[in-house]
Amino acid sequence: MRTSRPWRTLVCGVIAATGIALGTGTAQAVPIGQTMNGKMTYYNDRGYGACGTPIDATSQDLVAVSAAWWTSPNPNNDPLCSGVKVQVTYNGRTITVPVRDKCPSCASTHIDLSQAAFRKLVPAGTDMVPQVTWKFVR
Repeated sequence: MRTSRPWRTLVCGVIAATGIALGTGTAQAVPIGQTMNGKMTYYNDRGYGACGTPIDATSQDLVAVSAAWWTSPNPNNDPLCSGVKVQVTYNGRTITVPVRDKCPSCASTHIDLSQAAFRKLVPAGTDMVPQVTWKFVR
């Protein structure tokens, strides 16, 4: 679980305003429809996400994906912010949530759901799922 980090919202806003790219290496093309297996956590930030839109991860269904998937120097213009969603399947349940944020500390197969979306799949008391199936969809 990542707790609320006011600095993250500030950093994302500065990045969006200046066009500076934050990443963990070379960005990869988003593999729409390719099933991935990885870790799932949640966060509960409020403010502005990497797409430049207001977010409230405590009440909205959304996802932050690894910096490895972001390809534009200005995250507001990134293809991920133009209708790309993540479809997550866990314990026989599937949800689809829009990409609205970047997770700087996530590996490429690690997704960070909003707290609201995470709780639709995982009961309270669980903060991390080590193995989940997910994919990018339009």
